[in-house]
Amino acid sequence: MHKQVERHRLLLASSSRYRQELLARLGLPFTAIAPDIDETPAPGEEPHTTALRLAQNKAEAIARNVPNCVVIGSDQVATLDGLQIGKPGTHENALAQLKKMQGRSIVFHTALCVIDNRENRFTPKTQVCNVQTLVTFRTLCESQLDAYLRIEQPYDCAGSAKNEGLGIALMESISGTDPTALTGLPLIALTTMLMNAGFPFFGEAV
Repeated sequence: MHKQVERHRLLLASSSRYRQELLARLGLPFTAIAPDIDETPAPGEEPHTTALRLAQNKAEAIARNVPNCVVIGSDQVATLDGLQIGKPGTHENALAQLKKMQGRSIVFHTALCVIDNRENRFTPKTQVCNVQTLVTFRTLCESQLDAYLRIEQPYDCAGSAKNEGLGIALMESISGTDPTALTGLPLIALTTMLMNAGFPFFGEAV
């Protein structure tokens, strides 16, 4: 298995602890490297296009500089009424986001890109997809929203709520094909892509 791992060198183009924790669930050795890219949405760009472009840009930024590896890039864009909702950054911005989303449904676009630049690679070389998740928020009072933010401080999360933590109490329903997509790395889609690239999840020889 050690030799197989060496042949399947895996890199995660992210500094996100959430994505690193999710990828670790698969039991594959990997290294996380923060990509240096501009994540500003292009003027007039559709939210899903932004997510896909940034996921691919992240993976390409690492693949260009690290040979003979498989690189995972991912990006998430939350939208309300077709408009992007970014990471709040501050308590005040997060509270304003949550107040605006009360009783509303938010679409989360979680894009994924896997680039295989190994010699004698399996095909395809580049795989991309966008996994959509629909989240409907409860209607809560401002004091409850403020208390939640002070407890969990989700200021680095698009939508200002951590569904893997107490933020789930803010949500009325979640609808999608991949329960891990909302946290930031859709593992069902990722395992499909990695299987396409020949990764031995169950120790089988390839």
